Amino acid sequence: MNRAVRALDLLGAACLAVMVLLVAGNVLLRYVFNSGITVSEELARWLFVWLTFLGAIAALAQDAHMGSDMLLDRLGPRGRRALQLAATLLMLGTSVLLLQGAWQQTRINWDVQAPVSGASVGWFYASGVVFGVGAIACLLRRLWRLLRDQPVGLPPGAAMLKDV
Repeated sequence: MNRAVRALDLLGAACLAVMVLLVAGNVLLRYVFNSGITVSEELARWLFVWLTFLGAIAALAQDAHMGSDMLLDRLGPRGRRALQLAATLLMLGTSVLLLQGAWQQTRINWDVQAPVSGASVGWFYASGVVFGVGAIACLLRRLWRLLRDQPVGLPPGAAMLKDV
């Protein structure tokens, strides 16, 4: 899992670097040479969506998403486990729905061309498919750990904001 998260981090960094180069290069070309790269805005937007979904998978794999543990801290071990189990099952169900919707949108838009680049709009919606698959894998791993009574997430009271 650590290798997969590392690969997602590197891919996200590459998306961010290309976005910065495209946007900064386009600004420079517009103001200095009164021209620009037509595809830069469209491509930067697509890369931003991919970056967001890839980052969400990496955060989910590391239990690094923001959350409120106010109720969780007040519960005993059994109540904490039950609440974590319920939350994981709800997230799993939501991720399955998101995957189904993203898959349908990808299939519907596969033959639609983007206005500037001409690339398939299906690639834009495929980011949701990749997120759905990655999220489901992370949540199944979390569910397995919960069912085996292994620790998941941060220990009680160890939220990062409390340490500041």
